[in-house]
Amino acid sequence: MRPILTAAQMREVDRLTTERYGIPSISLMENAALAVARVIKDRFGGSAEGRSILILCGKGNNGGDGAALGRLLAAENATVETLLFGNVAVTKGDARMNFERAGESAARLTEINSPEEFSAFFDGSAQVFEVVVDAVFGTGLDRPVDGWLGEVLQKVSDVSEQAQFTLSIDIPSGLNADLSDPIGATFKADTTVTFTAAKTANVLPPASTFGGELVIADIGSPQELIEKCSSDTFLAEAADAGDWLKATRFSTDSYKNKRGHALVIAGSESYSGAAVLAANAAMRSGVGLVTLAAPRSSLGLIAPRLLPEVMLRGVTETDDGEISESAFDEIGGLLAKADSIAIGCGLSQSESTRRFVEKVVACRRQPMVVDADALNLLSPVSTNWPPAHAGDSDKSALTKVRASSTLRAAHAGGTALILTPHEGEFMRLLGTTDRAAIKDRVHAVREFATTHNVILVLKGERVLIGAPDGRVVVNPTGNSGLGKAGNGDTLTGILAGFAAQAAVMNIDIFETVVAAVYVAGLAGDIAESKYGKRVMTASDVRECLADVFAKFEV
Repeated sequence: MRPILTAAQMREVDRLTTERYGIPSISLMENAALAVARVIKDRFGGSAEGRSILILCGKGNNGGDGAALGRLLAAENATVETLLFGNVAVTKGDARMNFERAGESAARLTEINSPEEFSAFFDGSAQVFEVVVDAVFGTGLDRPVDGWLGEVLQKVSDVSEQAQFTLSIDIPSGLNADLSDPIGATFKADTTVTFTAAKTANVLPPASTFGGELVIADIGSPQELIEKCSSDTFLAEAADAGDWLKATRFSTDSYKNKRGHALVIAGSESYSGAAVLAANAAMRSGVGLVTLAAPRSSLGLIAPRLLPEVMLRGVTETDDGEISESAFDEIGGLLAKADSIAIGCGLSQSESTRRFVEKVVACRRQPMVVDADALNLLSPVSTNWPPAHAGDSDKSALTKVRASSTLRAAHAGGTALILTPHEGEFMRLLGTTDRAAIKDRVHAVREFATTHNVILVLKGERVLIGAPDGRVVVNPTGNSGLGKAGNGDTLTGILAGFAAQAAVMNIDIFETVVAAVYVAGLAGDIAESKYGKRVMTASDVRECLADVFAKFEV
């Protein structure tokens, strides 16, 4: 997990890198330009030679990065035009040094001081640029761009539409680095290369949608400076999944009981598919055993579609084909033996099912994933939340269910509750219909997870994962094709399978959830590349887990 830094923290890291470690700021700027040049060259097969490149620069350090980039690309025989919005004479420090160097190179530096001069530059040239680089404003912008530069920023979009590739340096110009919402006119990039650490606007929508693919480049700042920034918001990365998969890899003596047993409690007569998707996904996760407990009337619908390796158990149901409260006593042995439990997919709604869910959650002795109908049955938190201690042997203690909203801590092999709502379900948990309550999604996730001592996985355009200790992790994998029916059930199954393995192998459960969400999103990205968003299904995502595991070679 990489810390997500504020603009102020990033400035402090840059300052201390120079003051404490003796790395000149001009060297950091040169390293930044080299990193961006590599991304552009990789886009075109490893070379920028012969490419026509337009670099738009502001007067500050972001523009200095752009000027250094122009000089580097021109030296590799690219055709470069560098536009400075302002005059070299009023620039300062490292930025001025690079503008002067660019003016002496083949990067062709032109000063622009009005929208008319900007338009005149293009009127006098028939050239269509293959690459447009945005280096106008960096992470210091805290208000909308106005005046003549605001007009220019609007005109830039017309130029960019004709380019094959657009790129922003550090952050798309027009965004406030610390906000997830745009503040005005903003450059739209295919790729953003940011330095040292991601910023909020790089990773949280809607602001992040302006940046395209995010590349985080190391330009020489010591890691210990980043770690000392005390960030409590992080970006998940491939290493999180890779390290977890390595820790749970198969050994020569691996067998089913060493891989964990996941119990999935799901389904109803009307929603049998949800149970199938969750159980089959759990089976593909690397877990040793999976048991699906479902209402007896739905078994005929479930069994033909279930992977043969999944064990199927029918339980008592209501007249409406939903799991009955009395099923709790029937599956007592399963509840005791399972290493993780997932509950909620397709359960549907009834008072008897609600009481059953309350009992299972309150008496759990292992990590539990609570999803879909189970979340709705237990909502809202303030009036109907099962807090009973997982170690209570007296099940009559369920009379205390509404006495408190504090839940047991999340830890490896313990009784962590992992809640996986989408935004509508989260609002029901909060007991509100006011979307303003979750406008700041990071804050809402952090507050809920810490208040109720749970792991919260808030699904959406960017999945957020909140820990009881206040950490919030942004997951970068996944795409809008995962918004289709069934993908929530698939994620629940993957989480249950990963949690069971973590429980028997004594691996931190929060790190396990981060890895599981990353893997599930990556499987969705692979499904998109194979089938496209229009065609891909939740079952495709499950089958693409094989590609994910092969990618990490474990």
